[in-house]
Amino acid sequence: MIPNVLTVAGSDSGGGAGIQADLKTMLALGVHGMSVLTAVTAQNSLGVQGAWELPVEAVRAQYRSVVDDIGVQAVKTGMLASAELVEAVAELIAATDAPAVVDPVGVSKHGDSLLAASALDSVRTKLLPVATVATPNLDEVAQLTGVRVESEEQLRRAAAAVLGYGPRWVLIKGGHLSGDAMDLLTDGSEEHWLRAPRHDNRHTHGTGCTLASAIASQLAKGHSVPEAVAAAKEYVTGAIAAGFALGGGIGPVDHGWRFRDGS
Repeated sequence: MIPNVLTVAGSDSGGGAGIQADLKTMLALGVHGMSVLTAVTAQNSLGVQGAWELPVEAVRAQYRSVVDDIGVQAVKTGMLASAELVEAVAELIAATDAPAVVDPVGVSKHGDSLLAASALDSVRTKLLPVATVATPNLDEVAQLTGVRVESEEQLRRAAAAVLGYGPRWVLIKGGHLSGDAMDLLTDGSEEHWLRAPRHDNRHTHGTGCTLASAIASQLAKGHSVPEAVAAAKEYVTGAIAAGFALGGGIGPVDHGWRFRDGS
């Protein structure tokens, strides 16, 4: 059977991030993608022009509809917008017997806020404790913990701060640092340092969504967390290298790069 993976996230009308990126990633990695829409954005390569969150009851109904009938082997969360949505989704995940990858989305690639300031505490106290893997970038680490990372050596401190909120594993994404793209995956005892070459390509919209969805897809296939993250990192590195221009701003990563290069 094909594993089922559920994304709980917002829609990106430009197709580069959010639900659209998640489902493309899942298709590329051989799992069946399903979705719970939390918000609708008017978004393109230049930024987010508007965002409208869905009612909590609509989110809960979508989730129950999918999980109760079809079942899931992994869940991934992205844009959750408000404290009410964060808390509802955390409650749903806690009652689901499947690994959960939490991408604590705070701002878009263009700097647009995708999470109300009032929701930060709910992410810390409700959502992170139910995460199998949390995947914050350095801006999100600072937003959640106050820890600011300026070098690879400081990634450990960032990881410890996020782990303090209760996720089983944390992947600190160091892509905003200079040099190679270095990430740190740890559960507080094991450490896995994942290094990849940095590609000189400005078209990186959707990178975080894509990585988290790739991890969830690999977990659904039965891989361990370190195996899933390593495979996801390889996939997203190729997608970044193949990112392409779209519109007048920052284009997306190429979710179908493996289909195009034959690998």
